Amino acid sequence: MLKRLPLIGALVVALSAVPDGAAAAPNPQVRVKTSMGEFVIELYPDKAPLSVANFLQYVNDGFYSGTIFHRVIPNFMVQGGGFTADLYKGTLRPKATRAPIALESKNGLKNDTGWVAMARTGDPNSATSQFFINVVDNNGLNHPQPDGHGYAVFGKVIQGMDVVNAIRKVRTTNVQMYQDVPADAVVIDSMAVVGGAR
Repeated sequence: MLKRLPLIGALVVALSAVPDGAAAAPNPQVRVKTSMGEFVIELYPDKAPLSVANFLQYVNDGFYSGTIFHRVIPNFMVQGGGFTADLYKGTLRPKATRAPIALESKNGLKNDTGWVAMARTGDPNSATSQFFINVVDNNGLNHPQPDGHGYAVFGKVIQGMDVVNAIRKVRTTNVQMYQDVPADAVVIDSMAVVGGAR
């Protein structure tokens, strides 16, 4: 019994440090409705505050409605959040975005199956609205790979991974200079925060 007292004492101290009625804030969750079904992403602001705040602002602004998954590589990832279906009509530029954010790739989250990361160019601090979902474990995207910087993971698909796996299997084609484009548009109809902080 005496050996248990320090643990119990530590527990009492820890509990007394939490204000009455307070609880850890739940992580935000975003429901993604697509032309192939829906899935839910849980976000981790404690690990990637800039990426999560950036993503949530695009969600709350309705930016993603009508965008597409424009890059699908079945043994790698599915990427979306930048182009609309006008890409198929020759509009080759993505939607206008806000300023890019700083890279948060050293947060301990990994580019494993089902985890969501910010897409970027060769400039590590160039992420805006585009994101990708890893459909396999992509260790080569974790900091410092593949270019000394890595890719910032900020969320995870917690429901509907079957939908993501269906998207990864669609037939792809080339649209002018863009490769791995779904032959038939996979459209994001809407995104909405459904749980946690908004």
